[in-house]
Amino acid sequence: MRAVVVSEWGGPEVLTETEIERPEPGLNEILVRVHAAGVNPVDWKTRATGGLIAWGEVPIVGWDVSGTVEAVGPGVTLYAPGDEVYGMPSFPRQAGGYAEYVVGPARHFARKPASLDHAEAAALPLAALTAWQALVDTAGVSSGQRVLIHAAAGGVGHFAVQIAKALGAYVIGTASEAKHGLLRELGADELIDYRSADFAEAVSDLDVVIDSIGGDNGKHSLKVLKPGGHLVTLPSPDDVPADATGVHTGWTLVEPDYRGLVQIAALVEEGKLRPVIDTVLPLSEAAKAHEIGERGRTTGKIVLTVA
Repeated sequence: MRAVVVSEWGGPEVLTETEIERPEPGLNEILVRVHAAGVNPVDWKTRATGGLIAWGEVPIVGWDVSGTVEAVGPGVTLYAPGDEVYGMPSFPRQAGGYAEYVVGPARHFARKPASLDHAEAAALPLAALTAWQALVDTAGVSSGQRVLIHAAAGGVGHFAVQIAKALGAYVIGTASEAKHGLLRELGADELIDYRSADFAEAVSDLDVVIDSIGGDNGKHSLKVLKPGGHLVTLPSPDDVPADATGVHTGWTLVEPDYRGLVQIAALVEEGKLRPVIDTVLPLSEAAKAHEIGERGRTTGKIVLTVA
């Protein structure tokens, strides 16, 4: 099969298209013919250094996939060959999404939303699950709460805006002014241009803050939380403020989640959630996709078409 492998840790130029052996599904696993693969910051960060990922013999980045079940291993009852699925298999272990086929546990996938094509569905899993698990499982957002989402037009951010709105929250987002129109379409109630205003002076008494920026942003965000509020940090555990008192703080790392994928698909079918696609490129241009992503100026997601 075709795959884009990491020849050595480094810049985008180390991504090399080659032919490798197709994997086979084991117990409780499915083999998926990949139609499209999502591109995420974790892809280029681990490509650069290897990160903390447990790599296979041939390093292949990529976790977001959407495709068709090619074969099922012993014990699988959820799917049959021909079923369309999407998912984030094996994270944070290697999945190998930048390839024509990928193997993973059956319950790391769910049925693809019928209203989306494969490129749109491949944009969902990692970023939408991150937003879902941060808002629902970690912060327990409920109707009427006030939620601030940093980098609201980014990959995780634009899903978090929509999910928080679907949960009935009052949604505030930080983003450059040029992206405010899109975010209003996605459901944001209030927007702050981080280039011209300090969010800590613009809002207060919030229930939840989702921080996908890191650095000092989390510490600054403590100023806007009400007592008992939640600050959910996404980039690194090192970005969690050490001196927080009276509020809940913590780092969350996304996990494969069949239940979450099913819920996300349901929101899509209900018209409450949609992926925003910034760029679509063929698998052979994975290096270009990483170059674009590393500039940090994308709105929504980057996707590679494979099949």
